[in-house]
Amino acid sequence: MIHQARKRFGQNFLSDPNIIRKIVDTIAPQPGQRMVEIGPGLAAMTDPLLARLGKMDVVEIDRDLIALLKERYSSEQLTIHEGDALKFDFSTLGPDLRIVGNLPYNISTPILFHLADFADQVRDMTFMLQKEVVMRMVADPGTSEFGRLSVMLQYRFRMGRVFDVPPGAFRPAPKVMSSIVRLVPRPTESLEAKDDALLRKIVTAAFGQRRKTLRNTLRDYIDEAGLTALGIDPGQRAERLSVANYVAITNACCAKRTA
Repeated sequence: MIHQARKRFGQNFLSDPNIIRKIVDTIAPQPGQRMVEIGPGLAAMTDPLLARLGKMDVVEIDRDLIALLKERYSSEQLTIHEGDALKFDFSTLGPDLRIVGNLPYNISTPILFHLADFADQVRDMTFMLQKEVVMRMVADPGTSEFGRLSVMLQYRFRMGRVFDVPPGAFRPAPKVMSSIVRLVPRPTESLEAKDDALLRKIVTAAFGQRRKTLRNTLRDYIDEAGLTALGIDPGQRAERLSVANYVAITNACCAKRTA
């Protein structure tokens, strides 16, 4: 059976054996580790991962691909979770998870935010993503790529771009360059924001209108005097602040609320 890539699922299947080998070597799976692959597709990475692991979990939404996986692997080798990774409860898989995948580019940002909710149970994550998204993830403050995705993921993870993957490594070939990125959760004790939900709201508000200054975008949370007291210029724009600055704003708002 020849599977036709489906645009609605954002399917671009990795086919270059050298790139596949390089990705698996980067992941470095070891027997006994609990690994889950998001969107195994035609099993290009699943095969070599299973060869080293012996068994693993996958999350797949495409019923035709699920049928192919069931034909190819036994239930002792592969536990298939049928459904949308955006809605999947990764906490059901237990602690110390290693999560990998060639993530659909059309929903990569929502998946990353969803996975951040399970960071306490994750050892590491290695993903193939559109290079533009990876550059935003690892961007430094003050650059045009630095935004909400940068702040929220850098707060929760240590991240690094590993290497780039050209369009020709896929079938069908996407129109963009891809990159491999690795994320390792930061220790819980290093997360200094007193209210993670408030941090998300403040960061969202700050970047909601990027061309406006902080005195305007954050006026519902903190006034100019409050920003100045934190050593932050109210006339700056959102991308000029560091992750630590956003944590400081959040904690100042928490302190004021408590007082």
